[in-house]
Amino acid sequence: MDSPKARGGTSEITEETQVELLYQELLEAWNQKNARKMANLMAEDGNLVGFDGSQIDGQQQVEAVLGQIFADHPTPSYVSIVREVRLLSRDVALLRAVAGMVPVGQSDINPALNAVQSLIATKGRGRWRIALFHNTPAAFHGRPELSDHLTKELQQALHASAAKYNTNSGNTSL
Repeated sequence: MDSPKARGGTSEITEETQVELLYQELLEAWNQKNARKMANLMAEDGNLVGFDGSQIDGQQQVEAVLGQIFADHPTPSYVSIVREVRLLSRDVALLRAVAGMVPVGQSDINPALNAVQSLIATKGRGRWRIALFHNTPAAFHGRPELSDHLTKELQQALHASAAKYNTNSGNTSL
């Protein structure tokens, strides 16, 4: 992430791509149950709003709270689709995404865990960090067709990810 060069190339990657990679690193850290890595992606005074509305403030609290969650609960894995990355200024960016979760021991998305996610990143000393990550249920009250459509999109992303993973690693599971 800190490298200005694209993988395997010599051209610089865009600021938007760097922010998207930051978001992907955050979800990978969650999927790996790595609270320290998640905290290190946050700004020192960054904030996280969890799926249930819990608010976590600062790197130290992010690491402590998530470390406890990972120790006490079988956390599902994220699958996501980035909808937008927009620079608000040279050093502030907004990312909007949707995400689904695959519970431990299962192979498909649990629609009840679908979420809309927002991330605000700030850049300091040449590095993007998460100032705010907000994760809210994609309940779509009274509009089941929207929930069904989102679940299908996320299932496609899950299957595409699994196919890519299987092709790259030779494994037959996620």
